[in-house]
Amino acid sequence: MPKPIRLSVIIPAYNEEKRIEATLRSVDGYLEKQGYGYEIIVIDNGSNDHTHDVVKKLAGSSVENLVVDLAHEKGKGGAVAHGITKHASGEFIMFMDADNATPVSEIEKFWAYFDQGYSAVIGSRYLSGSNVTRKQQWWRIALSRMANLLIQALVVWGVHDTQLGFKVFTKKAAKDIFGKITVFGWGFDMEVLTIANLRGYRIKELPVLWREQGGSHVPLMAYVQSLRDLFKIKYNAIRGLYTK
Repeated sequence: MPKPIRLSVIIPAYNEEKRIEATLRSVDGYLEKQGYGYEIIVIDNGSNDHTHDVVKKLAGSSVENLVVDLAHEKGKGGAVAHGITKHASGEFIMFMDADNATPVSEIEKFWAYFDQGYSAVIGSRYLSGSNVTRKQQWWRIALSRMANLLIQALVVWGVHDTQLGFKVFTKKAAKDIFGKITVFGWGFDMEVLTIANLRGYRIKELPVLWREQGGSHVPLMAYVQSLRDLFKIKYNAIRGLYTK
């Protein structure tokens, strides 16, 4: 009899044909050694390379419990939301980046906090104890830090790294939060945490291992778009959109 699914892992992917196989084998290799059931859900975010074919081949052969689907909304946030609302069935639902910058094994630090009543546990590059093995370009770090100060001031006070793609939620919180997002691009993390706060879900931020992989698909223009998204999120919060 198959084990009940404890963990659903959502991986949004855009033009990741060169590294998605290594990531999936790493995730599957770790999870198959754990004592709980799991599923891996890859959402192809409109790739124009062979990402979908690579994942589909693995799903039919060597990687267990693997599903691949196409995002119905453009943008990383849309891909994650589609995976969570349409596919994920686990008791806990996480999303992580396709480049495997933070390995899935870091989740072992998270479980104890769910036992303490937290509904969302998120990884951080900026807390004491974070292990950043290869830093980004200085200008990306500077932009990220300045943006975080603004994000804290406007919507999510006390969270030092809203944007890291390694977040875990209870099923109840994930389905509720991601069913209400309106930002489907790079700024979706800010909205997710804003909604979580406003709807009373407790959030814990923890230091994690993070390895810059290079080949980022985040364009400079994404920072401008995310700034616009931030003010949209603040406006939505003032209107009470997230608490209806």
